This record gives sequence, C-alpha cells and structure tokens, in this order.
Amino acid sequence: MTSPDPISAFLTAWLPGHSIGEPAFVLLAAVIAGLARGFSGFGGALIFIPLAGAATSPQMASGLLLVIDWVMTLGMLPQGWRRANRRDVFTMLAGAIIGVPAGAAMLSLMPSVTLRWIISAVVVCLLVFLISGWRYHGRPKTWLTVGVGAIAGLFGGAAQMSGPPIVAYWLGGAIERKTVRANLILYFALASVLSATSYIIGGILTLDVLLIALIAGPAYGIGLFFGSRMFGIASETTFRRICFVLIGAAAIIGLPLLDGLRP
Repeated sequence: MTSPDPISAFLTAWLPGHSIGEPAFVLLAAVIAGLARGFSGFGGALIFIPLAGAATSPQMASGLLLVIDWVMTLGMLPQGWRRANRRDVFTMLAGAIIGVPAGAAMLSLMPSVTLRWIISAVVVCLLVFLISGWRYHGRPKTWLTVGVGAIAGLFGGAAQMSGPPIVAYWLGGAIERKTVRANLILYFALASVLSATSYIIGGILTLDVLLIALIAGPAYGIGLFFGSRMFGIASETTFRRICFVLIGAAAIIGLPLLDGLRP
C-alpha cells in the first residue's frame, strides 16, 4: 500500500472527518472566486458560496468567506475610515443590525440542502440584477439607506452576499467614486463584526472553519493576485462576461441535484 502524499496527510491531520476531496474543492473554489474578484472587482461571494457550500455546507462556506475576506481587507480599513462618509456608513449599518442576525439565524437553523437551493436561486437573481446594470441615481435618503442595509445584511448574514444591493445603491448616486469605495471598505469591515458575532452565537464560526481558512485564505489571495494582474489583457466588458458565466456555473454546480458528481 502506498503512503499518502504529504499534502493529503497534512489535510487529513488538520481536518479529521473530512475527505481529501472536500478541502481540495474548497481550494479550487477559493482560487476561482479570487480570480473573479481580482480582475473584475465583484463576484467572489457569488462564486465561492455555492461551490464551497456544495463541498462542505453553506454554514461552513459562509464562515470561511467571512474570515478570508476580513483578513484580506483588514489593511484597507484605516484608509477607509479616513475617507468614508461615516454618517452614511453607520446609517447603513443601522439596517444591517437587523438584517445580519436574521440572515445568520436562517443560516444556522435551516437544513443545508434547503439553504443550498435558496442560495443558488438568490445567486441567479443577483446575477440577473448585475447583468441589468441597474443603479440608484438619486441622493441617499435615511430611510432608504437603512432599508438597503437591512436587505444587504440579510444576504450577508445568510450567505455573505451583501455586496450587490449596496453597490447598486451607492455607486449610481451623487457620491464620488473614492468616497463610495471608502464607504464599502468601512461598511464591510464593520458588518463583518456583526456577522462574526452572529456566527459565533449560532455555532457557525467553528474551529474547523478557522482551520480550513488557513489553507483556503492563501488560495483566495493567489486568485486575487493573478486576477488583478490579468486586468488589462482584455476589455472590461469581456472580463465581466467571464464573471457572469462563472457565477452562473457556480449556481448550477452548487445545486443539490449534482451532489453525485462532486467529491
């Protein structure tokens, strides 16, 4: 009998109870999601959650992306704090305080198979929304900002997919692009604290999640690095279409119907 290769032995020792195929599929999902995020600036969660959720569970996939994204963007927080419109960000967070725990409760209490059907359906809906290119073009209003924050918080707590509603709301309005970027950095950093708290209470953020994050995080970072270097090879329109295809494929691959074809 041949002895297992060092990588397999390492993964088995760190991830008792999991087959080698599961973390390998998670690593692949992390690289693809990082590539998409790196060369287009969006789509990471819409790709990673269905794929990683199919290999492990939606709970573990959401916890993983929370940890990975938080680590990857932590260095951007000081600049985001200085340049953001903190009033708008904290108004958005007021809605997220309601939405995030509600989404995390869904993630914690609903059966994994049901969640995967819902996540794939939400990914398809958000994909259609992204393809439409719709943006809110008015000035931010307090009640609307809180409402968008609640919806984004619900998506974020349930599957770390809070980006599309917020980007559509802030990016098309009468706000400078630099301020929008800073707002997003600060919002996601603070919303991650809400998600982490809710995930700990719900038993989602576990030792297994942290262990897998140690190997999935670098894979995601590699994807980000090469994805950002790929930007400029083709037009932005081409890259966006590639991302749309990847998101759609992830939604299909993440369906429970295809479980027999995955590790």
